Amino acid sequence: MTTRRVFMMQSVLGASALASGVAMAAAPMVAETDANAKGLGYVADSAKADAKKYPKHAATQACGNCALYQGKAGAASGPCPLFAGKEVAAKGWCSAYAKKA
Repeated sequence: MTTRRVFMMQSVLGASALASGVAMAAAPMVAETDANAKGLGYVADSAKADAKKYPKHAATQACGNCALYQGKAGAASGPCPLFAGKEVAAKGWCSAYAKKA
């Protein structure tokens, strides 16, 4: 017979294990074919940005040094609020680029 106290402890431990498993799962990468990505001109490689369409794009601009990028320094990818639930390549670029202060 399980006591209420044991049941509660098992529930808390199970929930925390589930939460840590969810937190560890990596978000999917945003695809260049995604509608939002197309609208912002997102490319996974900054060097491949359309220079004719985005003349203000500079070779030094990349998601990794954008103010919107939320990934860790040195990481290959990270989250961006423009692409909710998805990650962008640190070497990527889009027209919403804003230099980090």
